[in-house]
Amino acid sequence: MKALLALLTLTLLPLGDLSAAQLLTYPRHSAGSNPEAYVVELLQLAIDHLPGQYQLQSSREPMSQSRAQYALEHADPHLQVMWAMTTREREASLLPVRIPIYKGLIGWRVNLLRATDAQRLSQVNTLNDLKPILFGQRHDWPDTPLLRANGLQVVTSPSYDSLFNMLAAKRFDAFPREVVTAWQEQARAVANGQALVVDEHVVLHYPTALYFFTSRQRPELAEDIRLGLEAAIADGSFAALFERHHGATLRQARLAERRVIELHNPDLPSATPFDRAELWYQP
Repeated sequence: MKALLALLTLTLLPLGDLSAAQLLTYPRHSAGSNPEAYVVELLQLAIDHLPGQYQLQSSREPMSQSRAQYALEHADPHLQVMWAMTTREREASLLPVRIPIYKGLIGWRVNLLRATDAQRLSQVNTLNDLKPILFGQRHDWPDTPLLRANGLQVVTSPSYDSLFNMLAAKRFDAFPREVVTAWQEQARAVANGQALVVDEHVVLHYPTALYFFTSRQRPELAEDIRLGLEAAIADGSFAALFERHHGATLRQARLAERRVIELHNPDLPSATPFDRAELWYQP
């Protein structure tokens, strides 16, 4: 009987720990497969370094970036964390966890093109060479005003998924994508019947970071995520996760062999931690 009671106690302990954990809900950005599985795994890794404190889950329905930001600004109890490219306005409205999720690679962009236009950027050498080209972006992404601030033409859509259809339908010419996700997105587009390729000649670069953000009313949550990420950096698990997800892609991207077009980021917050070299990827 004593042995049975001990076994029941051990069996019930994880349930008690789980019920005590706070729900940590993040916005699911699109229907179907998660295009940012790495970010979710990194967030899970951070809370794994805070055992028993949080239980991660996605929102029930997809949420646009602007809707997620609005929810956090108003301390919506159904959402606790989001991730997005940093801007001055966003850092004023939300609390940033200033550890760049993609080690700054969010600012290294290769372009998706129609397969019939695979050589479209082969003669591009300067920013001026890009000015006749129509670029596609979602209307609420910070990249949209950034590209326009550099004199580039941008066509927008309220839907992430529709941008691939718009490119295939010749509504615009090029779709700048994070180097760490471009080939994954291109493969998904081809599987959906869209004849798209990743340009092999040019990479756009601007200084920026993708962070986790919380409500300004939850400073303790932002600090916990920061501590979890710092612990993952210290024990090497952050670097191992990054290499597992992105190492092969970065080798495929050959950034050092591409023509780099530097863009100015007029909305870069002054507190961006460029002084911590270990947080940034250098091609």
